[in-house]
Amino acid sequence: MVTLKEAVTKSDLKQFVKFPFSLYKDSRYWVPPIINDELETFDKTKNPAFKNAEANFFLAFKEGKLVGRVAAIINHLEINQQKLKKMRFGWFDFIDDYEVSEILLQKVAEIGNQQHLEYMEGPVGFSNLDKVGVLTEGFDHIGSMITWYNHSYYQSHYERLGFVKEKEYMENKFPARNADPKLFTKLNSLIKRRYGLKEVNFTKTKDVMPMADQMFDLFNETYSKLSSFVPITDVQKAYFKKKYISFINPEYIKFIVDKEDKLIAFSIVMPSFSKALQKAKGKLFPFGIFHLLKAKKQSKDVYFYLIGIHPDYQNKGVTAIVFNEYHSTFTKKGIDMCYRTPELEENIAIKQMWKHFDPVVYKRRRTYRKNLR
Repeated sequence: MVTLKEAVTKSDLKQFVKFPFSLYKDSRYWVPPIINDELETFDKTKNPAFKNAEANFFLAFKEGKLVGRVAAIINHLEINQQKLKKMRFGWFDFIDDYEVSEILLQKVAEIGNQQHLEYMEGPVGFSNLDKVGVLTEGFDHIGSMITWYNHSYYQSHYERLGFVKEKEYMENKFPARNADPKLFTKLNSLIKRRYGLKEVNFTKTKDVMPMADQMFDLFNETYSKLSSFVPITDVQKAYFKKKYISFINPEYIKFIVDKEDKLIAFSIVMPSFSKALQKAKGKLFPFGIFHLLKAKKQSKDVYFYLIGIHPDYQNKGVTAIVFNEYHSTFTKKGIDMCYRTPELEENIAIKQMWKHFDPVVYKRRRTYRKNLR
């Protein structure tokens, strides 16, 4: 018999966070989070997502053993502003036992029905900067700090329990050498002259901060028309600046501004921390921080985390400026492989942007949906 317990205390939430450590203890590909960072994500006093959202966390037990977990999430911005009566769920992990996955998702559905919502979708987080999607292809590739990894049996559980595909995401990779400068060097100069644009590069993290709010505003403008989009609020901007920007090499952040120094495009690339996080085993201290700092300086693999272009400048070749800047930086750093974070299959513009680099789809993931009532 499977029983549920709501994770409320700090001890409960630590169990919630640490469950995947046992579920994936024999996996070469799972990348553990930093335990304290995960706990902060679920702390209502620290994560600003809780100003516009609420969440309940559940643990599943069978014969006294922890066998599954799920976060049931309601995003009020999504419901009230976008009129999407959606019950979200994420951080959904379970042993290969249909009784376990079913009871956890039934609890999510119960909360959705109590709130008079129309459907449930997951796995998703609180916002567009959280992890998304269950992995359906690419199980033999190492995960990353910005995606969920899961066992191959997850997909069959969703489908057996009556869920259907909602959104499809692709993850691409290409060798840095595929970025032929002939494709963007001349265009880079032409586009800058034509529109009066210039690049802004950084060598110190503190110099990025004054422009970070503009970057998040531009992110909201860039992606506002995508079906899954939930805008980043002002309090979330401050939180993400503090939590993530220090992890990123400042020279991997590229801004493009117009004649009035208004930000019209940006891109953020992160070094791969996957192997460093595996060595850290969920803890920054005493040695985890050294593995991460080493990866930040020496990793030859990078992830294109975010890219945003103002709607007025889309399809005008602005990406040539961005790619030209990265080509220079990557050449100096000796970067080997470039990876892209999950991108919606429906996002045709992003596919067009990368087509000249001969990217290969190496992972697929999706969210699943089920109507309530």
